[in-house]
Amino acid sequence: MTPTKTPKSREPRPEAGASPPTQGLPVHVRPATANDVPALVPLILRLKRLNEEFDPLLKVRSDAERNATEILTKDLEDPEAVVLVTEGVGTDKDRVVGVIRARVRERPFYTPEREGVILDIYLLPLYRRRGVGEYLLAEITRALKAKGAGVLTAEFPLQNHIAASFYDKRGFRPTIGYYSRQL
Repeated sequence: MTPTKTPKSREPRPEAGASPPTQGLPVHVRPATANDVPALVPLILRLKRLNEEFDPLLKVRSDAERNATEILTKDLEDPEAVVLVTEGVGTDKDRVVGVIRARVRERPFYTPEREGVILDIYLLPLYRRRGVGEYLLAEITRALKAKGAGVLTAEFPLQNHIAASFYDKRGFRPTIGYYSRQL
C-alpha cells in the first residue's frame, strides 16, 4: 500500500503591493511635508553621491543641494508625485532615516498607460537589511496604484548591483536601459 501524502498547509501569499507586517520594524513611514524637506535633502544627496561612485558620468553638481530642495518642494505640490518619509522609532523616534520619491507618468505608446516610477530610495545604513526597504516598496506601490499606475518601474544606475539585486528579488525585471557617453 502506498502512503498518501498529506498536503502541506500554505499560508496565502500576500497580494502584490501588500505591506509586509510592520510589527517589529524599526520605522514609521508617512507622507512628506514641506517641513521635512531640510531633513530629506541630505539623504537625497547621499544617494546621488553613492550613484557617483558607480559611474563617473553621474558626477554630483555643486548646486545639487539647491536642486534637491527645489525638486522635493515641487514634488510635494505635484498630484502625480509621492514622497514618503521614513522615521526611526524608539531612540530614533522622529528622526528622518529614509526617503522614497516616486511619480506617476504617462506611457503614450504602451499599456498600461500609466507608470509608477521610483526615482529615489535611500535608507541610512543602520536601517538596511531589516525589511524596511521592502516595507517602503509596498507603501509606494500602494500610493502609486491609488494614483492610477498600472505598472511599477525603478530608475537607478545600471552599475548599482545592490539596487538591481533588491528589485530582482521583488519581481522586477529589466525593461528599458539607458546608455551614456561623455561628449
